[in-house]
Amino acid sequence: MDMDAQLQALGLDEKERRFYLAALQLGSASVTEIATRAGVSRTNGYDLLERLERRGLVAQEGEASGVRRVLPEDPRVLIRDWERKRLMLDELVPELRSLYNGSPRKPRTRIYEGAEGIHRALWETLDCRSKVLLGVLSMHELLEVPGAQWMDGFIAERVKRGIRLNVLRSPSRETESIWPSSGDELRELRYAPDDLDLGMTMYIADDKVTYVSSKEENYAMVIESRELASLNRSFFRSLWAVAGQASRLPGAAGA
Repeated sequence: MDMDAQLQALGLDEKERRFYLAALQLGSASVTEIATRAGVSRTNGYDLLERLERRGLVAQEGEASGVRRVLPEDPRVLIRDWERKRLMLDELVPELRSLYNGSPRKPRTRIYEGAEGIHRALWETLDCRSKVLLGVLSMHELLEVPGAQWMDGFIAERVKRGIRLNVLRSPSRETESIWPSSGDELRELRYAPDDLDLGMTMYIADDKVTYVSSKEENYAMVIESRELASLNRSFFRSLWAVAGQASRLPGAAGA
């Protein structure tokens, strides 16, 4: 995507983009000078100046002669503007989702392919309102996709958001001694019985169930269904009740 298309995606129309780029190129300049370089009329130039000033992209300064000049702000203001909006959305979206999830609707199924799709599906689990995730981790497959390094970042974000994880794993799928039960990382680990092979990763969050395949099939599937989430939660709790504590399995790797 070129610069013009990127500025358009940020919400600047064609004339705003031309005026803004001209201001950046000229530095301190009069409205007339910038408008001429941007190929717009002087009248339009004042309108564009006002619009860009409201977005914090340019400012004005006066000279002794009474001529006002336009000063482009450091383009990093675009990042600050995005960060401000992100903070606002972090507060707003959970409230909107609480209304959205409370309304009757049909189940929704989404399939995400490839590593990026798996990343996106897993990251969505961190939006859970209950602040409790139930997880089944197939370690051999999970350490291939999305991999230990990505998962470490995912875990750090989960802890930052104050989300607890109750996790079940199969001894047969263990590969490394990592991710044990940890108060600091808000995680409790239990092991399924030896004869039960949990060969696929699954997270239950609110009314959403997320499945993550092996590297061979390389996809994630997200199903939003109150009934399915309730059923899987019941299965999880039943297995959790008979699962072994990590401390009871000498030499077992926690995750």
